[in-house]
Amino acid sequence: MNTIPDPPFDHFGLLAPLYERLIRPPDARWLRELCAFQPDQRLLDVGGGTGRVSQYFRGDVASVCILDVSVGMLREALAKGGLCAGSGAAERLPFRDGAFERIVAIDSFHHFRDHRRAASELLRVLAPGGRLVIEEPDVRRFAVKLVALGETLALMRSRFYPPEALRRFFDGPGLRVSLHEANPNFWLVVDKFGQDLQD
Repeated sequence: MNTIPDPPFDHFGLLAPLYERLIRPPDARWLRELCAFQPDQRLLDVGGGTGRVSQYFRGDVASVCILDVSVGMLREALAKGGLCAGSGAAERLPFRDGAFERIVAIDSFHHFRDHRRAASELLRVLAPGGRLVIEEPDVRRFAVKLVALGETLALMRSRFYPPEALRRFFDGPGLRVSLHEANPNFWLVVDKFGQDLQD
């Protein structure tokens, strides 16, 4: 069985108490528009850390679940209230097929260890008729290149993809993919149709 190597150091656990002071808040209105939430939906935030994104959507959906590998980050998320949180990796999502109508991965995809496997898992737990929204820094921008270099020097093992390269992980039958760009980020929106997709 293939294993996913853990990062050599839990950078995010160390930063957890300060994370939301250091990282600017997301544009919740834009994400809300992209996600098109409905009140009966279940939302999964993969790599959601402290819940700095998901906290804004507690009133939009039936439930919000955050999954992250950093226990320190998840402690911060649980302290907010109204969020469920679990420890786990994107490459081995501990959920049944089709468990969530909405999934977000905000500024986290580049931290996943095996991107193809993570993409397959995201699609597996996305319900038919569901939507996945991925927000990533655009590595074609100079400022993001500097961030990528910094993360490499910090041994974070990040791998940033330009938009079209990331999009290729989600090419397949039963999927509709759209791309939105606004410097320095881009958003990939994946709609899933028909039966559950399996690898």
